[in-house]
Amino acid sequence: MNRIKTKYLGLELNSPVILSSSGLTSTLQRIKDAEMAGAGAVVLKSIFEEQIMNEVAHVDSYSDYPEAADYVRTYVQENSLGLYLKLIEDAKQQCSIPIIASINCRGIGEWVDYARVIEAAGADALELNIFLLPTDKETSSDEIERNYLNIIARVKEAISIPLSVKLGAGFTNPLAIVREIYYRNVKGVVLFNRFYPTDIDIEKMAVKAGDIFSHPSELSNALRWTALVNGSLPLIDVAVSTGVHSGTDAVKALLAGASAVEIASTAYENGLQVIGEMNAFICDWMKRHEFQTLRDVTGRMNAKNIADPMLYERTQFMKYYSNHE
Repeated sequence: MNRIKTKYLGLELNSPVILSSSGLTSTLQRIKDAEMAGAGAVVLKSIFEEQIMNEVAHVDSYSDYPEAADYVRTYVQENSLGLYLKLIEDAKQQCSIPIIASINCRGIGEWVDYARVIEAAGADALELNIFLLPTDKETSSDEIERNYLNIIARVKEAISIPLSVKLGAGFTNPLAIVREIYYRNVKGVVLFNRFYPTDIDIEKMAVKAGDIFSHPSELSNALRWTALVNGSLPLIDVAVSTGVHSGTDAVKALLAGASAVEIASTAYENGLQVIGEMNAFICDWMKRHEFQTLRDVTGRMNAKNIADPMLYERTQFMKYYSNHE
C-alpha cells in the first residue's frame, strides 16, 4: 500500500482517505477501528464553541451566587474541554495515524484558548470549522469574509501545528478567500462543509431536518473548486469532503487536485470497511494506469493541467441542451 501514501498538511498519511469529524471519531475505540480499517488519519468529532458557551450560559442563569457561578462556569468549560483533551492524549498514545482535532466556532472569543491546549495535548493538526450563516441583510459579503479571516488569523497566532479551514460552498469568490487563507500561513482547506439540512413537511406544515447524509451528486461542485484552487494556488493542500462515497469518487478528487478526501456518510451507510475498499480501488486504478505514487496523480487534471480549463469554468447548459431536442 506504499503506492497510496500521501502528504496532507505536512503529515505523512498511509492513505488519502480520512475519516472526517463525526460520531465515528468521537471515542478512542472508534478511532482504533478507523485505523484498523485503513484510514490515513482521523478528524476528531468537533468541540463546539457554541455548545460549551450555551452550557455555561445555562449554569449562569440559574445561580444567585456570583462566586459559585464563576466556579461552576469554569468547571463546565474545563470538564467539556478536558474530555476532549483526554481523547487526544489517548489516541496519540494508542494509535499511529495522525490525529486531527476539530473546533466548530462562530466568532472570536475565549474559545481561541482551546486551540492552544489542543496543541499541548498532542494533536497533529487542527481543522477549524467556521459557521457564519449570513442571515442579516445588513451584513455585506466583505464583512463576513473579514470575520472569517480574523478568526483564522487569531487561531493561527495561537498554535504552531498545521491548521486547515473547512469552508462552506457559498462564498462569492472561493478562490479569493482561499488565497487570503493561504496568505495567513494556513496549510490547507477542506471543500466543502455540509451544513445542517432543512426540509418542510407539507402535511404537518413544519420545518424538519433534511437528509443528514451526503450524496455522490454533491461531489461535482467540490471537484470544480478543487481543480480551480489547485490550479491557481498549488501550495495550499485541499481535502475534498462532500460527496465522496467510493474509490471512483476519491480518484476523481485526487485528479482534480486534492491531497486527501474526508468521508463520513458512506462510512455510516456502508460501514468502516468502505475505507479499505476505497484504498484497494485507488491502488488498483494506479497500477492499471502505471502511476507509482499519488504525487503523480494529484492535480493531474486540475484547471491548469487540462487542455481546456473552461470545462471547469462553464456555468451554462446551452451547449448540452442544444444537442438534446
